[in-house]
Order: sequence, then structure tokens, then C-alpha cells
Amino acid sequence: MKHPAVPVLLLLALLGVAACDSEPKATLPPPTEPEPEVPEPEPEVPEPEPPRFDVVEAGEDRPGGDTSVDDSSAAAFTRPAGNLSLSRRAEFFVGESVFEANWVAAPTNTTPERDGLGPVFHSVSCLACHLGNGRGRPPEGGEVADTLLVRLSVPGTDARGGPKPEPTYGDQLQPRGVGAVPAEGQVRVEWTDVPGTFVDGEPYTLQSPALLLTDLAHGPLSPDTRTSARVAQPMVGLGLLAAVDEATWLAWADPDDANGDGISGRPNRVWSHLLGREVPGRFGWKANQPDIEHQNAAALLGDLGLTTTLFPTESCTPAQAACGAAPHGGVPEVSERQRVALDFYSHTVAVPTRAGVDAAPVLRGKAVFHRVGCAKCHRPSVTTGTLAGYPELSGQLIWPYSDLLLHDLGEALADGREDFLASGREWRTAPLWGLGRARAVSGHSRLLHDGRARTPLEAVLWHGGEASSATDAVRALAKEERDALVAFLDSL
Repeated sequence: MKHPAVPVLLLLALLGVAACDSEPKATLPPPTEPEPEVPEPEPEVPEPEPPRFDVVEAGEDRPGGDTSVDDSSAAAFTRPAGNLSLSRRAEFFVGESVFEANWVAAPTNTTPERDGLGPVFHSVSCLACHLGNGRGRPPEGGEVADTLLVRLSVPGTDARGGPKPEPTYGDQLQPRGVGAVPAEGQVRVEWTDVPGTFVDGEPYTLQSPALLLTDLAHGPLSPDTRTSARVAQPMVGLGLLAAVDEATWLAWADPDDANGDGISGRPNRVWSHLLGREVPGRFGWKANQPDIEHQNAAALLGDLGLTTTLFPTESCTPAQAACGAAPHGGVPEVSERQRVALDFYSHTVAVPTRAGVDAAPVLRGKAVFHRVGCAKCHRPSVTTGTLAGYPELSGQLIWPYSDLLLHDLGEALADGREDFLASGREWRTAPLWGLGRARAVSGHSRLLHDGRARTPLEAVLWHGGEASSATDAVRALAKEERDALVAFLDSL
């Protein structure tokens, strides 16, 4: 018989379970959304201050860096680089003797190391064109054009892509000849006044040159001859320009004006006889020479009629029988020792220091120079790279005020003569260092490729093409600002 309490207990037990199930269950709080991460505020970066050009910058008073020399005399462009050692200075003076030597016609028994002049030529020495190592000038009145030469070419190019020489007279008109060899012709310049007015009403007058080629010994020039007058350029700082790293100045080029500033400088591409290939050009009025070695050898041949290992052939054309039959001074006429010494000298002529860089008018003029846009082509400073054989020129902070590039300067300055890639309107940006010493050194202040500008301000006013906006800005300057700009240029 079953115990009567069992069903009751069982029922209570079942009810207890049910009671337990009926109690509220503990629940976890619903998951919360993570707080969005708030980025920490970026630290405020102050806007960079615009560069100031009304203050003196480090090194401005020494445009050639450690090579600069302190000389304000008429000999300011004749000093060796300030950091040349005594032994290296000895080589400088050997080269200087070659630069200053008066060459004579061959043959001679008195100075056989300096014969070979001509048969046709422009001057008897390098110094005759670069008086005091300064710049040349155009002839005045009935003067013979001693320090101005005339390039000649006809349409087309030579085998290396350079200008094609005029068939009778070659690539340069020669005003002198040795012995019975006739001079090719003479150069005269006629001037026409070009009046203008600044925006404030002050008038000015420019002078426009017209070349007259007379006394042509072998008949008329080809009717399609292109001519270009050139004055000799200063000799200072050439080695420092050679030491500017190629990648640096090529990076300044903007042939398509990608940055939209209206300036589209580009390098020339010229033939290197030493390397046997095209390279960027950086010397000469149209950047038509790759280096100082080519520049010197071309001048020895073109201006003095002297052959070198680089250019071993006289420049007589087939039409000039007497020139071709004239005696020469050996092959080459300039010995390799002389050529190397001349190249060393040309690399190491010092740039003089600047005075008055902190004068108030100079600093105001410097600010104007930058504001109107002159510095876009006349780049103030650069640090040189490493130039083999010239440790003195390497790693120097220099202030040449040039980008070494070709720029279109407009129709008024155009010569219409192509030179490798340079068009008839393009010129290399001329360095401005030493500008303030020009009158003391050369006895004049003539500027531009043909010497037409009588002052730095006139040179600015001749600029067109890419420089038009800068020239217009200068015309609009107040008299006080124009005077400040001139004070700055005269301080260089």
C-alpha cells in the first residue's frame, strides 16, 4: 500500500520547481554602442611667413662664396679666387699670361710660342676684347668694332645641329687679316632713338642699333644671311657657374610654363666635341657652349684665328684663297699646356664682394626686384655642386642672379638667328654679379648682347616676351622705387 504523503510531496516539489521557474530571471544589460572616437585636434601650424626681401641674407655680400675678393678698383675682375692656395695661384698666373698675350702672325723667330695669329681675326689677344676682364661695347661714331663682333649664318643647321655658316664669310665677320690676307669686312652701328614714358609721366629714350657691314672683301653676303652683334662678356665667376650641378639648374626649366607664372625657361642642347654627343649648354649669349673649355677654344679660333686640339682647323672658307694659303703656326697653334692654363685661369677669376648691401635704398630696391618678377629668371642664389679638379669652387653658396636658361625676350631684342635649340628671340639669362663694378672696370656701363642699353634701367626696359609683365611693372613704379631698383642693381 502506497504512503498517502508521497503524492503531496511530489506535488509540492513540482510546484516548487514551477515557482522557481516563475521568478524573474537575471538579465544582462543590453550592449551599448561604443563611443565614437573623436580625433584629437591637429596642432595648429602657423602659416609660413612670406619671404622678406628687405633684409640682408647670409652670404649676400660675398657673391662668390669663399672665392670672393674685396676689390673695388678697376682691377676688380682680375683677381684669383680668394681661396686658391699659393701653388694653385701660380697656375692662375700662367693662364693669365696666355689670356693677356699679344699673338703674332706666323712664322716668327722672336716669339714662336705666340705665333699663328689669323689668317683672319678679330683681335690680337683675349684681353683686347675683355678689357680688364670686363664687358665689351659697341663702336661709337667711326670707331672700329674692337669689342663687338658679328655672327653670321644662313637658314639651316650644320652637321652638329648648330648654325649653318654663311658660305663666303663663315660664321663670323673678321675685320682684320695678316700679311696679304684681306680683312673680310668692317662693322659700323647706326643708332635710332626710341622714346618712351613711365606711367608717372617721366620720359626716357632708348637707343636701337642697326648694323652696317661694309668693305666686304669677297663680294656680297648671301641674301638670306642672318647677323647678330655680340659684345664680350665679363670673365668673373665662370668656374662657379660651371660648378652648379646640372640637375639643379635643369630642374628650374619650365618649357611649357606648367606653373602658369608666364616664365618658361628651357636649356639649350649643344654639341660637345670632347664627349662626342649633345649636352646642355650653359655658356655664351645663347647658351651655345657646353663648358668653359669649349668657350675658350671657340673664342681662340673665332676671334684670334688660333687652332687648338679641340678645334684644329683654320676657319678659312673655300672662297678665301689667300686665307687658305697663309702660313700657320703649327698644329695646333695654341699648345696643350697653354690651353689648359687658360682654362684654369678662366675657371678661377674671382667675383668681387658687394658693398652697401644693408643700405636702405639697396634693400628697398631688392624688394622691388623681387616684387616685379625679375628674380623669376635672374635667380639670386644657388649652392654649387662638385666640379672635378676645382675643390675651391665646389659647395659654395653663390649669388649670380641667373638661371642659365633660355628665355624669350620678345621681338625688340630678337636677332632672328637660331643657335642649336635657341630661337631668334631667346637669350640666356645673363648673370648680374659684378654689375655695379662695370663702369670702373670697363669704362662704360653698356649692357645686353649688343651693348644697346646704356644703363641697367634701360636694359630692363628693353625686355619683352616672358619679361613683359616685369617690364610693365617697372614702368609703373614710382620714381622713388625706380631709383631704389637702380641702387640695388648698382650694388651687385
